[in-house]
Amino acid sequence: MRLSRMITTIEAHAEGEPGRVITGGLPPIPGDSVFEKMQWMQANADDIRQLMLREPRGHPALCCNALVPPCDPRADAGFIIMEQTEYPPMSGSNTICVTTVLLETGILPMREPLTELTLETPAGLIGVRATCEAGKVTRVEFRNVPAFAVHLGAVIEVPGLGPVTVDVAWGGMFYVLAEAAPLGVSLDGANGTEIVRVSEAIRHATAEQLPVAHPENPAITGPTITNLWGPPQAPGTHGRGAITLSTGPFDPARPDRASGILDRSPCGTGTCAKMAVMHARGQLEVGQDYVNAGPLGTTFTGRIIEETRVGPHPAIIPTLAGQGWIHGTANWTLDPGDPFQTGYTVGDMWG
Repeated sequence: MRLSRMITTIEAHAEGEPGRVITGGLPPIPGDSVFEKMQWMQANADDIRQLMLREPRGHPALCCNALVPPCDPRADAGFIIMEQTEYPPMSGSNTICVTTVLLETGILPMREPLTELTLETPAGLIGVRATCEAGKVTRVEFRNVPAFAVHLGAVIEVPGLGPVTVDVAWGGMFYVLAEAAPLGVSLDGANGTEIVRVSEAIRHATAEQLPVAHPENPAITGPTITNLWGPPQAPGTHGRGAITLSTGPFDPARPDRASGILDRSPCGTGTCAKMAVMHARGQLEVGQDYVNAGPLGTTFTGRIIEETRVGPHPAIIPTLAGQGWIHGTANWTLDPGDPFQTGYTVGDMWG
């Protein structure tokens, strides 16, 4: 067997959203922060992201995380998040997957019934509390980066849809949020194709008409992701959402060919962005839980624990909780003669 690369991973998911975790086989990644390490990887080692997420090793719904040494001495571990078209600064489902992998594989020591740790993400430090029983992580709750609304009730023009009222908010990524009902869009998972088509059209129009940058790190821009939301459908929940992640470039001349994929989980950063919008409107107070359901019916529970400010924006400090499960291990290899050195995408699945 000829190998030019071997990458070791733990396969995990958080409430349905797959989050592969790379535990070995990475080159040295320089940088004085995990954000700088992410930037270096994006510029110099993006072939790893493509290899892990594209076929034959990946699929459109897959996310991937690279464990890296932390740069902040307060952190226990660091990780870089990789998705199909970007390196998000923060992700709730991936944080849950990474925490589950770190503790259940023994990379970091598990202490029952509660393990507390600090992780360094490209967006900054996050504090994590993992409930553990009999060697299993049964709940991961983390204190997210501050979330805030940038635009509330803004009207944009979307080709094929006309005027659409949107909010733009940061929850660890920049989201454009729109209510599904006025758009005539069902949030049922079976309606995924229509959700993606509408969401990508809204995202593209919002990025053109309402571009945003993080006031503390202008290199983080957006919005890069869409949250179509609706009222609760199941007892014990407070809302539901459908988060669309892009899987390829958007062609405004052919919005019917938009390529994207639904987040299988309720989406952690998307839930936090929604909470920031609700708090800005006086609909969610400090100390209140917000149970958000995703397309599979699984839930994340968010809570506002503090109010703060980020630059000129009133903001909240949210926590987010859910559970992850390990479902496999793998050694992914690359033959130097393989014609697909960074994998491939095909239009039947990838748009």
